[in-house]
Amino acid sequence: MKNILKKLNRFFNGKWHIAILDLKKGRWIKDAVESNILYFKAENANGRHIIMQPKPEIEPYYILADDIDVTLINYQHKYADGNFRPGRLIVETSPQNYQVWIHSNRELNINEKLYWLKKLKSDPGAAPKNRWGRCPGFRNRKDIYCDSEGKYPLCKLIWIDWKNMTKIPTIISMKDNNLVHQNNSISPIIRSKYQKISEFETGLAYQNNSISPIIRSQYQRKSESETDFSYALALIRRGYSDQEIEMRIRNERLNWNNHKTNRKKKYYLERTIEQARRIISY
Repeated sequence: MKNILKKLNRFFNGKWHIAILDLKKGRWIKDAVESNILYFKAENANGRHIIMQPKPEIEPYYILADDIDVTLINYQHKYADGNFRPGRLIVETSPQNYQVWIHSNRELNINEKLYWLKKLKSDPGAAPKNRWGRCPGFRNRKDIYCDSEGKYPLCKLIWIDWKNMTKIPTIISMKDNNLVHQNNSISPIIRSKYQKISEFETGLAYQNNSISPIIRSQYQRKSESETDFSYALALIRRGYSDQEIEMRIRNERLNWNNHKTNRKKKYYLERTIEQARRIISY
């Protein structure tokens, strides 16, 4: 638990606190220091929730996505090679259910947070103002998670990156119900295939694209390779990166009899995407 607190302290730049939440008595805040660990554990054992948040002076730089499943973790917060995107703190609050803190490189107002949280498929009931998240290292004491032996799931620290921040596009104004970014490009909802999207938006592109969402089965052809090629063409036209295309084909193709090893899969997918890009460029 000491190591977890040290890591969290780095992620929040030393400006955060922990609270004990009693659903009947309310919430009281304590310093996130090592000397309070035993107190937190005792309160947690007595049925109370242990939660955390950045302090008000840095809160605009952090956004919390709640009730995220493993599919969204893989698509939105990881690259195709399995590495996590920058500036993330990921907590498994119950089996296969996650909270994701994102450390922004700039301040975000409430409207911007609401916009991005919708794209991140966060719990719509979790308002971004004065948001608290579960502290890893303690039990999730919600009654629905109590098992037959009276035990509660441990909130686990899955990943933390305190060295980097996430570059989130600056929003200037609203236009026709779409957010306009500082670089004069429009949000992924209406972005054309010729406009470059940010690294942050790339993680959202698979479900928030300029054209209606697509899946591989919509491009079924005579063979698996022809289907992959057709699907890659469609994704390229929608502005997807090579990493995102590779991840989507890997996850959506079921039959890999001709490419059983990861090395063969990677070589095949890289070649397919490269050939598809040549067609688009031509």
